[in-house]
Amino acid sequence: MLMVDLIKAKRDGGVLNKEEITFIVSEYIKGKIPDYQVSALLMAIYFKGLNKEETLDLTLAMKDSGDVLDLSGIKGVKVDKHSTGGVGDKTTLVLAPMVASIGVPVAKMSGRGLGHTGGTIDKLESIRGFRTDLGEREFIANVNNIGIALMGQTKDLAPADKKLYALRDVTATVDNMSLIASSVMSKKLAAGSDGIVLDVTCGSGAFMKNYEDAKALAEEMVSIGKMSKKKTIAVISDMNEPLGRAVGNALEVREAVNALKGQGEEDLLTLCYELGSYMVMMAGICETKEEGKERLKEAIGDGRAYDKFEEFVKAQGGDADFIDSEDFIKTSIKGDLIAEEEGYISSINCEDVGNASLLLGGGRRSKEDSIDPSVGLVLNKKLGDPVKKGESIATLYANDSCKYNEGLERLKGAFKYSERPFVKEKLIKGIVE
Repeated sequence: MLMVDLIKAKRDGGVLNKEEITFIVSEYIKGKIPDYQVSALLMAIYFKGLNKEETLDLTLAMKDSGDVLDLSGIKGVKVDKHSTGGVGDKTTLVLAPMVASIGVPVAKMSGRGLGHTGGTIDKLESIRGFRTDLGEREFIANVNNIGIALMGQTKDLAPADKKLYALRDVTATVDNMSLIASSVMSKKLAAGSDGIVLDVTCGSGAFMKNYEDAKALAEEMVSIGKMSKKKTIAVISDMNEPLGRAVGNALEVREAVNALKGQGEEDLLTLCYELGSYMVMMAGICETKEEGKERLKEAIGDGRAYDKFEEFVKAQGGDADFIDSEDFIKTSIKGDLIAEEEGYISSINCEDVGNASLLLGGGRRSKEDSIDPSVGLVLNKKLGDPVKKGESIATLYANDSCKYNEGLERLKGAFKYSERPFVKEKLIKGIVE
């Protein structure tokens, strides 16, 4: 089989079969196919696309390029949740203990943040002592003992995806529906769950800026899940403003803890109840979404969800009491973005908000950067809120004056005003089953 023939076939609009796709992935991982040939193929795919069968074959080839977790040692139905990314997205921090507290085992693999979107691992590591470097045996034991465990993605999980994504990133071939879907689902399938609930975000803070593209991506991923014999559903959610109010690692952890204690922001809890209801239905705990939501609300109301969070943090070496201490969010600089005009918040550029937090020191400009867990920002005004001149729109936390000024300047351009009240879009925009 010659790689040049496969490139030519896709360039001319042909369809690659399973054997050909498996050959490409396996030989590329072994270093037998050079980057320049795979780059040419990726560009051909970008322009000519992949059909459903090709997308599934690529997903499975990447999944099988490394380890596939065996979660059969965990009792019960294991349901995973994945978000396509956003600003202020701390759903896993609320959702995982909440769902685990009513009997659904949560065996979660999460990643770090890059660019304007945050990572669950970075957020949890802002808790003193918290460990995410669990071995597979400890990971499974924790789920069986307390119902929940979370660890970072291992280097041996879908290594072909990591290698192909790095190449896509430098060849302008990231923005292709089939390549995005296969990248996400190869990792989810390798993680070994029985069911997958996807949160596909759309808006200014998401990868997909409009509903049509988000729906197409959701349909592609759900199709892959179903063809792989996995229960899969996608919730399409709005990301035209940050989820909740906090953006930044420790700030988001504290906001998530407040939600688990029953003092959460409405949009954060609404999304968690929506995603969680599908997780508990997949696990067979409830028959209807409405029943699932009621069970989850009860877990928040009677304290079981927060108790499970404390148990989870302790099991992974963390100090849950540290979250409520003054030292958890301790910065030398604290300031406000002040409104220079009067009106209603009509638009928030989420990407600018996320990048403002990054510039404050709360994110990475490259994979090698270290982050400051305490810094970030809290929105005092959100979409549709009235604003008077001189009021605080957001509070910023920083430990470096230059970074503070950079972050403040970026945040200034994120807000637009209208003279009349603004009605924002629904948080839950659609479901793909």
